[in-house]
Amino acid sequence: MELTTSWKREGIKEGRREGRRDLLLMQLIHRFGALSPEEEAQIAEMKEAQLERLGKALLDFKNRQDLTNWLTKSRRLTK
Repeated sequence: MELTTSWKREGIKEGRREGRRDLLLMQLIHRFGALSPEEEAQIAEMKEAQLERLGKALLDFKNRQDLTNWLTKSRRLTK
């Protein structure tokens, strides 16, 4: 019983992360146009906390370069 509950919690957590990622990708594409495959891959690999930070930062982005700068900084911080 406990194992099934654990799997269910993990599934819910992953579903939330995927939903947040898909929404952010949709918003970024709507605002800035198509993303590069590298940008999409970087966003797809983000953990939930990173996606949340990107979602908040997106509200302050003035142009495409702001996104590029944010992703570059985020990549350096996670290495």
